[in-house]
Amino acid sequence: MAIIVAKFGGTSVADVERIENAADKIKREVERGNKVAVVVSAMSGVTNRLVGYCDAISKLQDLREYDTVVAAGEQITAGLMALALQKRGIGARSWMGWQIPFKTTEMHGKARITDIDPTEILKRMEEDEVAVIPGFQGVTERNRISTLGRGGSDTSAVAMAAALNADRCDIYTDVDGVYTTDPRIVPKARKIKKISFEEMMELASLGAKVLQTRSVEIAAKKKVAMQVLSSFEDRIGSDLPGTLIVKEEKIMEEQLVSGIACSRNEAKITFIGVKDQPGAASKIFTPLSEAGVSVDMIVQNISHDGQLTDMTFTVGRSELTRALDAIEKAGIECEEVRSADNVAKISIVGIGMISNSGVAGTMFEVLSDKGINIEVISTSEIKVSVLIDEEYAELAVRALHTAYGLDAAV
Repeated sequence: MAIIVAKFGGTSVADVERIENAADKIKREVERGNKVAVVVSAMSGVTNRLVGYCDAISKLQDLREYDTVVAAGEQITAGLMALALQKRGIGARSWMGWQIPFKTTEMHGKARITDIDPTEILKRMEEDEVAVIPGFQGVTERNRISTLGRGGSDTSAVAMAAALNADRCDIYTDVDGVYTTDPRIVPKARKIKKISFEEMMELASLGAKVLQTRSVEIAAKKKVAMQVLSSFEDRIGSDLPGTLIVKEEKIMEEQLVSGIACSRNEAKITFIGVKDQPGAASKIFTPLSEAGVSVDMIVQNISHDGQLTDMTFTVGRSELTRALDAIEKAGIECEEVRSADNVAKISIVGIGMISNSGVAGTMFEVLSDKGINIEVISTSEIKVSVLIDEEYAELAVRALHTAYGLDAAV
C-alpha cells in the first residue's frame, strides 16, 4: 500500500467527460490498495474567464478580492470530482483550502504556503476515503482566501504530498512527460525519462510550462518523489509511464544540455540616465518589490564618465502595467524610462554544464549565425538565458536544440 497524491491540471478536467476519465484513474489506484488524495485545478479556461471579470472592473484590483473570485474555479472542480468518485463507489469528499487548512502568507495573488495540517485528511484516508482538494488556494492568518499564483495547483499537490509523507506525487497533465523543449516548436523534441530536481527547477522557472517552479523547489527540499504523466493515456501513475523527477545522483548519464526553454511572458524595462551612486538600484527595485512585482534578468551599463548608468531588467509581461505604475509613483530620477513587451527569453539548461566549458559560447555562436541579436544575458551553474526579439524565438529554439544534439532520431 502506498500514499499517492494525484494532481489533475486544467486540461485534464476541462469538462465533465475528462473529470470522469480522471475519476476512473483514481478508482484504479484505489483498487491497487493505495491511499489517494486528489488535487484539482479549475476546468480549462475558467480561471482566465474569472480573471477577465476582474480586469473588466479594474486593471489594478484589490488582490484580496481578486483571490476570492479566481479561487472559485478549483472549488467547482473539487465538488464535481468528488461526485464522480462517489458515482464509482469510492468514498470521497471535497475539502476547501480553509477547511484543511492550507495556511499561507498574506501576499495575495502570489501567496506562499506556511503550514498544512494533514491530521483530518490522514484520518479519513485510514477510513478509505479519498480527499479531493482544490489546488491553487489557501487561507491567510487573517482568514482571507488566498491564491498561490498561476500553476499553483502543482505547489498545492507537492506540499500536500510532503505533509502526508506520500510515496509519490503524480502530476497528470496534457503531455506524457517532460520534453527537451516544446514539441510544438520542435517536432523532434524527446521525452526525458529522468531529470534532476535542479534541472527541472530551472526549466520551470525559465518558461517550461509543465510544472510550477515552487512545486519542484518543495519536492527537492522535502524529498517528494514526482512524476509528470499524461491523463489521456490508459496507464496510471503506478505504472510509472511518465518523466520521473529525481535527485541528481540517480541520473546515470549527465547530458551536457538537458533542455531548451522559451518564455514569451516577458517584458523589458530600461532606465536611461540614472545617477550612478549608492542606493540607485534600491530606489528602482524596492518600489517594485513592494508592489509585488518580480524582477528577473538585470543588466547595467555605466557611461564613459562614470556619472550616469542605464539599467535594464525584465518582469512578467502580465506585470508590466503594475511595474510601470509603481515606477511612476516612486518618482525615480532619470532621463527616460522605456518599456517593451515584444521580447522572449531563451534558456539552455543542463547539469552537465557544471563540468564542461564552452557551452555558452556555442549558444552565442549559434544565435549569431542566425542573425539573432542578444539584448540581455544571465547565467547560473546549470543554465544560460538570453533575451531576444520575440520574432526570432522559435528559430532560436530550433537551432539550439539541434546544436546541442537534442533532436530525436527520425
